[in-house]
Amino acid sequence: MSFANPWILLALAIVPLLWAYSWWYARKRASSLRVSTVSTWLKLTPRWTQHIRRFLLALRFVALGLLVLALARPQQGYTEEDILTEGVDILITLDVSGSMAAEDFSPRNRLHVAKEVVRDFIQGRRYDRIGMVIFSADSYTKCPLTLDYGVLLRLLDDVQLGSIRDGTAIGTAISTAVNRLKPTKAKSKVIILLTDGVNNTGEIDPVTAAEIAKAFGIKIYAIGVGSQGYAPFPATDAFGGKRYVQMPVEIDEQMLQQIARNTDGRYFRAVDKDSLERIFKTIDQLEKSEVQVKSYSHYDELFTRFLFPALGLLLIETLLANTRFRKLP
Repeated sequence: MSFANPWILLALAIVPLLWAYSWWYARKRASSLRVSTVSTWLKLTPRWTQHIRRFLLALRFVALGLLVLALARPQQGYTEEDILTEGVDILITLDVSGSMAAEDFSPRNRLHVAKEVVRDFIQGRRYDRIGMVIFSADSYTKCPLTLDYGVLLRLLDDVQLGSIRDGTAIGTAISTAVNRLKPTKAKSKVIILLTDGVNNTGEIDPVTAAEIAKAFGIKIYAIGVGSQGYAPFPATDAFGGKRYVQMPVEIDEQMLQQIARNTDGRYFRAVDKDSLERIFKTIDQLEKSEVQVKSYSHYDELFTRFLFPALGLLLIETLLANTRFRKLP
């Protein structure tokens, strides 16, 4: 429920003040009678009509409050939108190989932080279809293109390390994403490729897969994930305890740059969580949908729900105050 004239509701604050003033004024004007003794009066029991008379004033001010609500014009309605959009189809292609367990991205490993940033990116979109491909030595579609971001986010939460045979098949991942995007009729088709390694398996070379993507008008934004030099990698010692091993960070940046350049995309390097967040914000700005929204609003006036009860209470108060509960001077 909303109000067409919400400023009128400020008058509700005056109602209790008027009630208090009326009660004080009535007490001030109360008549008195001098008698020699009050012993007889104390034995008298007040009639039920005297108790009810006290509530007649309350009826008047409840009615006044309802009239204020009616004057504020309460409304209930709904809004319809016709959305004309030239949207963007986006395939987030996420590396889940074992090297993504490296903990050089505070506060957790690379995959955990990447999932957090991807979640924020998805929640920032509105009219674009987004899907997800995950890959390691193999790749598969975790979620097809969808506008149901709730389902997509739940599937993102389910992404775990070790869910696919270990390895890094970047070319296979790109081809899987291309197969999902090529039949669509979106104005812009985008693959966001996020990886921390070097292509070391798969039947399709990444550059060849990128050429196929270009043939279908698909743009690739490639993101190399990993700090410079060495990164702490969790390992298990002989006693089953956890320890860290410093592993070299190996990202084939030259290949990722070529993939992005060949598809009119861009290459980014993320060395920590902050830089990864900035990268996704940049991509978010680069790939915007052209949206035209026409809104239609319909409201039903609800003032009668307050007006008629107010008039009814005033009528009851007037009739009772001037008949059965009339106070004689």
